[in-house]
Amino acid sequence: MMMVMSSKAGVHEKGTFSLVDALKSVKSEKDFGKAGAVAVFIGVVREEAARGGRVQKLTLEAYEEKADEVLTGICDDLRRKPGVVDVQIHHLLGEFNVGEDLVYVLVAGSHRGVVFSVLEEAVERYKKEAPIFKKEQFAEGKGEKRSHWVSEGTNV
Repeated sequence: MMMVMSSKAGVHEKGTFSLVDALKSVKSEKDFGKAGAVAVFIGVVREEAARGGRVQKLTLEAYEEKADEVLTGICDDLRRKPGVVDVQIHHLLGEFNVGEDLVYVLVAGSHRGVVFSVLEEAVERYKKEAPIFKKEQFAEGKGEKRSHWVSEGTNV
């Protein structure tokens, strides 16, 4: 699996990148001294399946080269907003259990109002724009196990 070349955005194989890595990367930004706030979004695997039932595992795959490009583009675009020091989106790939981290979105900026609005925009954009795909493995009411791919409006 290809690893992202930039530490600012991209997809990473589960276990190769952590929230601590993301925070270190944001704090190492040359203009971090201008930041008065850092906001973090951590997406995790929820137990409730999109179509009902209980999620047992989630598998995440991506068109990696394009995902890296899209995530980097979103971050570059949002960094141009007034008061923004840094924006990073790191999405993990692989097989995940309920409660495990899937994605880290971080925004550093001059004030909390700036970082909260940009954080929300970053999350909404990556969910719509990045070619990252998830497959839910779940159990239905009678213990039957099924799986299906879940769409969140991803465009390739």
